Amino acid sequence: MADYERPNHTGALRIGTSGWSYDHWEGVLYPPGLPARDRLAHYAARFDTVELNASFYHWPRETSFASWRRRLPEGFMMSVKAPRGLTHGKKLYAPEAWVERITRCWHELGDKRAVLLVQLPPDFARDDARLDYFLAALPEWVRVSVEFRHPSWDDAGVYALLERHGAAYCVMSGAGLPCILRATAPFVYVRLHGPDPDVLYGGSYSDDDLQWWAARIAEWRTAGKDVFAYFNNDGGGNAVRNAATLRRLLGERFPG
Repeated sequence: MADYERPNHTGALRIGTSGWSYDHWEGVLYPPGLPARDRLAHYAARFDTVELNASFYHWPRETSFASWRRRLPEGFMMSVKAPRGLTHGKKLYAPEAWVERITRCWHELGDKRAVLLVQLPPDFARDDARLDYFLAALPEWVRVSVEFRHPSWDDAGVYALLERHGAAYCVMSGAGLPCILRATAPFVYVRLHGPDPDVLYGGSYSDDDLQWWAARIAEWRTAGKDVFAYFNNDGGGNAVRNAATLRRLLGERFPG
């Protein structure tokens, strides 16, 4: 597998996984018997970023974000998935209360904050006014990426709206999802949900698949874009292995 040479002037690169506390990663990333409370520290010794997904189901307290800021090593960055109460319950309608709560927690995460991921449900059709209002409600210092699941959002007007707000279109790979390579912000956010053509989060990416993604990421970085890429195919530890391979292809080395 050929590595991609790093240009002199290039965007930053962060490659990790969606979540970290999986029992079935024992023997893949975690040594047998490692207590669940020690998994994040073990993960952070190998990776420099993670996407927090548990926040979608239960938004953590401010003290949790402050604790992550203190506990995570220097240089580590955490992306956080927005709560389903905002994205799937209210579908971004009247977002002020959630925006205030998210902003307080984002402040507590401090220099460990990466990107706020806003995943919209598959039954949420295009609504430019609602998306525009929500993005305008977020402070400018909150870096945000939007993952669209309804096909109606695939439109030049939507991409222009994201660009006006400096929000990133979430590039996706996964069963039934469009793989649209759009960069609408100073950074690119990529979610790799698995190569299985029929089931989301299934399968392991082949070396050829990862070489293709490495080439795309190298292009974005050459254009000066920071890139955040997260593997969400956690089954069997595939996300861990795929992330390690992709980073190696791009000339990045994991410690240890």
